[in-house]
Amino acid sequence: MSNPQNDDDHDVVDILVADHREVEALFVELETGQDTLEHRRQLVDVVIAELVRHSVAEEAYVYPIARKALPDGNEIADREIAEHTDAERTMKELESVDPSDPRFDELLAHLMSTIRDHVREEENELFPRLRAATAREELIEVADKVTAVKEIGPTRPHPGKPHHPPANKLLAPGIGLVDRMRDALSSRPTSTDELREEQQR
Repeated sequence: MSNPQNDDDHDVVDILVADHREVEALFVELETGQDTLEHRRQLVDVVIAELVRHSVAEEAYVYPIARKALPDGNEIADREIAEHTDAERTMKELESVDPSDPRFDELLAHLMSTIRDHVREEENELFPRLRAATAREELIEVADKVTAVKEIGPTRPHPGKPHHPPANKLLAPGIGLVDRMRDALSSRPTSTDELREEQQR
């Protein structure tokens, strides 16, 4: 995902909100239904990769801050992680369904609805509370860590993976390496930039 520059004006919330906007743009493109089946498959593959990277980063660095900074932080983090796991199960199923199968659109509609609810909850509740309860310097520092983990983390859903530090931080690079090798071998696009390059060929 394209990220805002990590300077003094941008913290981790800015990066996560930018991720949300990018995924929403892909959702809107998928909802138009004007694409070939192959292009829909590619768009969904990019959506999955973007969402997985995003959730791995949140679980590694953002939810631990919520647990520490907010009085109900444990409850919030546990709920967000449960939502991630449910979404990953849907993504895992979606990965294996052909776009010509009616189940593809059913699963996609379910995923979009789930993610939109999750985004609304984060942006209206969690993110403003995090900013209010956390030193800006920490949120800026975590922005760099989130950007780094998204570059090396998984690009495919792994619903059974660990969701809590330190195990998730230790395993993410290895899982990510295997995922990126599979992506390369199958020519699976994992970003909007790769998708555009594919279309121009």
